[in-house]
Amino acid sequence: MKRLILLILPALALAACQSEKPVQRSQTPSFYVSMARADAVVDAAMARDMIGAYRGNNGLRPLTLDPDLQAAAQAEADAMARADKPSSAEAFKARLASSGFTAPAANLSAGYHTLAEAFSGWRESPQHNRVLLDSRATRIGIATAYTPNSKYKVYWALAVAADRR
Repeated sequence: MKRLILLILPALALAACQSEKPVQRSQTPSFYVSMARADAVVDAAMARDMIGAYRGNNGLRPLTLDPDLQAAAQAEADAMARADKPSSAEAFKARLASSGFTAPAANLSAGYHTLAEAFSGWRESPQHNRVLLDSRATRIGIATAYTPNSKYKVYWALAVAADRR
């Protein structure tokens, strides 16, 4: 009888394992989610954290999400998508300065489909990297706009600035 139980117990344990639900994989991290969809919204908190960690590795302070910079970035991304071409960062910075932001800086780009791609591209470009590592910056706003019939598909606007006047 003991032998029978010793043979049955492992079989029951194996059968129980086989009937368990499969382990579900986690969702795609937001920095890998494609922005080339009409309903896509960049994860601004993830962008702040990625850029903040990068800044921290370079001896700089993290950034705070700013709702006004966020709105300005969205308006700029939408304008680029409507025009189907990247805007002038200088003109965007001038608009930010006129709305009260001190030391604004911006990365305006197109064609990156994910936050990870945009962040990587910005780090590789000396001009864009200067914006990421601007020591005066304390605030951030980031947005995308999708235009399906465009060569670029996704337009990006990243704005950083010091505190408002």
